[in-house]
Amino acid sequence: MFRFSRTRIKSTDIVLIVICLMYLVTYIDRVNIATAAPAMQKELGLTNIQLGLAFSAFAYPYAFFQIAGGWLGDRLGPRLTLLICGTIWSAATLAMGFVEGAISLVAARFILGIGEGSAFPTATRALSNWLPADRRAFAQGVTHASARFGNALTPPLIAFLIVALSWRASFFIVGAISFAWVALWWFYFRDDPRDHKGVTAEELAVLPPQKLTAVRKVVPWRRLFTRILPVTLTDFCYGWTLWLFLNWIPSFFLHQFHLDIKKSAIFAAGVFLAGVLGDTVGGIVSDGILRRTGSVSKARVSVIVVGFLGAFVFMLPVVFSSDLMIVTLCLSGAFFFAELIVAPIWAVPMDIAPQYAGTASGFMNFGFGLAGMISPVVFGAVIDATGSWTLPFVASLGLLLLGAVLALFMRPDQPFLDEIEPTRDRGARPMPVQSPS
Repeated sequence: MFRFSRTRIKSTDIVLIVICLMYLVTYIDRVNIATAAPAMQKELGLTNIQLGLAFSAFAYPYAFFQIAGGWLGDRLGPRLTLLICGTIWSAATLAMGFVEGAISLVAARFILGIGEGSAFPTATRALSNWLPADRRAFAQGVTHASARFGNALTPPLIAFLIVALSWRASFFIVGAISFAWVALWWFYFRDDPRDHKGVTAEELAVLPPQKLTAVRKVVPWRRLFTRILPVTLTDFCYGWTLWLFLNWIPSFFLHQFHLDIKKSAIFAAGVFLAGVLGDTVGGIVSDGILRRTGSVSKARVSVIVVGFLGAFVFMLPVVFSSDLMIVTLCLSGAFFFAELIVAPIWAVPMDIAPQYAGTASGFMNFGFGLAGMISPVVFGAVIDATGSWTLPFVASLGLLLLGAVLALFMRPDQPFLDEIEPTRDRGARPMPVQSPS
């Protein structure tokens, strides 16, 4: 829960709220195309494959900048990094309103991916500075719940703007909202809580004892990547399913069940709201297990495995049923369990390597970005080839089971610093080991 004093909201909680707003805004910018797609497709004459390419064009730079942006966040600090990235993704959102065909649409989505690619790893770095270990999964839960609330809010919001104004105007409006968040971030946030005028001694007492900005000069890239690789592969399995939901669910309801844009938006919003609950529950349960057992592995891995298996069970009826209500309820259940994964899996890089939280989470979320390159195009190609809107979900079933197995190899109970031999990192100053729990 957010921690309130008697007279005011604590600065640490305000920072968390501001980051939650970033997750909400970035996801509105990211998934607004899913609701606008039918109108854009009709006006611009796009095929499903071209639309899938536009969806995935976001993911290519997004995947690359997970790593580059995470490193940049570690090097420049979250405040400056998100100022730069926020300006890029806000401008790209505005540019979406000016596209005239497949090429310009792909270009705008590509630039959007550049801007948003650094956002979540950098935000993770900011949370490492501002929150104690036993609030990490909760923080990741509420921030990603905000993202899913953005998912749920976007279909009815964009549908309303399209009906009231136009699909182009919808991009102009959400782009302006994005620029407003960038201004708020630069005004309020500081990289080190000790440099923030509003932080109290009580808040500082529970934060990490050293300045996490004082990190090693040299990132041990190869060993850090090897250590995070199981987390990356697990995140790929989760990401495959999530990209299907983000990009295709509004069109799925529209085409599979022949709903109009307003009704399909309402059904899509209902599915995404289940994700809001899943993100929040996953974070609360994971940190609760950590406090009760003291085991980082139990707190993170057990919740992730349950999420994968639960999503698999609820996804099965979607492939075989043609009843609108059954499919909607099952998609909602699948999305709830899939989102249980998010909070603990984003806490894992902070547990393993807190002083490289930006880079480590960038390595992890590269798997998510890689899934985004492949998943939307495969979905669109299968639809064009077969005419079936349910067949592409079959691949998700296999990857959900694979993800449950891969999660067992993540080992968040083994901090990265314990594996470092100082003589192998010449020129780097030794850092005190900070337990993840």
